Amino acid sequence: MDSADYTAVALRLANADLSSLTAVRAALHDEPWWADRLHESDLAVLREVGAGLRRALDALLADDGDTALVEINNLLAAHPPRPRLSGHGGRDGAPNWHVHVAGPDAPAVDEVAAAAAWGLAQGVVQHGTTRWGRCQAESCDTYFLDTSTNQAKRFCSPRCANRMHVAAFRARRRS
Repeated sequence: MDSADYTAVALRLANADLSSLTAVRAALHDEPWWADRLHESDLAVLREVGAGLRRALDALLADDGDTALVEINNLLAAHPPRPRLSGHGGRDGAPNWHVHVAGPDAPAVDEVAAAAAWGLAQGVVQHGTTRWGRCQAESCDTYFLDTSTNQAKRFCSPRCANRMHVAAFRARRRS
């Protein structure tokens, strides 16, 4: 997994429904090696991490770099990454080299929390503080990272964009 993947984990956790283990596992469906090892007792930690991620993202959206810095550093202090090089999962016996953010025996919740904290920090390092957004579609508050060339992304997904564009089109046709 690379830093870009960890940024996606941070966003998925910030946007996730953390009310139940089933919902958390659904949010982490791309990481079954974590999702399948999480327990009900891990939800309190994940809720704390999710709240910290949202505070940091809200600070980035408000162009409050000082608060974002404090919030991200709080997450890193509470859930420090412990990087280790790994070479499993390759094809034909060749190693697939990548970095994990927790030791091989760490509980899944520790790795998810560290990955999310590290991912948000790396996202800010790689993309700066102005490329973070929140979906402008009605009834959607999803955070996203705008990697478009012109930094004009307003919606979290094509689905939300299409829904809003169709609604605007229908409203214009009615008038």
